[in-house]
Amino acid sequence: MRSHAKKLPERVLVTGAAGFIGSHLVDRLLAEGCVVWGIDNFDSFYPRSVKESNLEEAQRSLRFRLVEGDIRDEAFLAEVFGEGQFQAVAHLAARPGVRPSIEAPDDCFDCNVMGTVRLVETMRRFGVNVLAFASSSSVYGAREGREPFSEDDVVDGPVSPYAASKRAGELVCHTYWHLHGLRCYSLRFFTVYGPRQRPDLAIHKFTRAIQSARPIQLYGDGSMSRDYTYVDDVVEAVWRTLGRGLSGDGSGYEILNIGASRPVPLNELVRLLAEAINAEPIVERLPAQPGDVPRTSADIARAREVLGYEPKTPIEEGLRRFVAWYLAQHEVSLTASAKLGTG
Repeated sequence: MRSHAKKLPERVLVTGAAGFIGSHLVDRLLAEGCVVWGIDNFDSFYPRSVKESNLEEAQRSLRFRLVEGDIRDEAFLAEVFGEGQFQAVAHLAARPGVRPSIEAPDDCFDCNVMGTVRLVETMRRFGVNVLAFASSSSVYGAREGREPFSEDDVVDGPVSPYAASKRAGELVCHTYWHLHGLRCYSLRFFTVYGPRQRPDLAIHKFTRAIQSARPIQLYGDGSMSRDYTYVDDVVEAVWRTLGRGLSGDGSGYEILNIGASRPVPLNELVRLLAEAINAEPIVERLPAQPGDVPRTSADIARAREVLGYEPKTPIEEGLRRFVAWYLAQHEVSLTASAKLGTG
């Protein structure tokens, strides 16, 4: 059994800090007493106001600083690193989404690959030696019948530009570990959900539809399944990874699955959501989409051994928490609209 002891980071940079996972990580780092800088370019992929609301609590802290800019801008990165004096970086910034990557592959590769290259090169130049990189279960491709997915599996068959870009990011990390000793940890996240989830993602869209009595658009026959992982469990894994990197444990380059290890079929997800909302779903069936994989399932044995990682939030509880957050946000929006006379 490997040691899970960790040296705690004092100054951390989080890229994609205003996003779903990034903002939760910022909150956790602040709660642990870290000085945290966040980078976000407030990409128009979804409304800026949503991202700004994600950081409302963090912005109250004197130990948090948000800088707006793009990780592809070398001069911007140099300025941030020159002032920030970071010990570690959590790299969550990315152009997200399988389907959007098919529509705009240039944007996907430019942000996810070249952005990562420029970030790790800046880390090398400024002597910042610990990186937690947000990879994705999408790198495994369509592997029905070969599960759970293991970090030792060959992943040379991506089925979307997004998946290919994340695999490329892992390889960039490996190169900088090999050449420059950068301690890089690629964390393959499996379908993260929870409060603040992006409005374009399935659980958020389904909740919105069920709550407003509109049809849910389901692609395929509903048997497609995902290893849904609650955001707090993912953040715990990132936190442990940063500590591992600073402690100098292990080889300095590792790939780890971060999942719940419990695949849930789409039909079951809708049933559980409807139960949490206490409403009957209206389902509209559509053909399966290109780039989607039929099933994801995480083997988390290595993360357990290396990090002491153990997912603690079952899907039923996680969905209840998400629905409670969604309804609270919806109530706030309605109240604000009424005050403005737009409701």
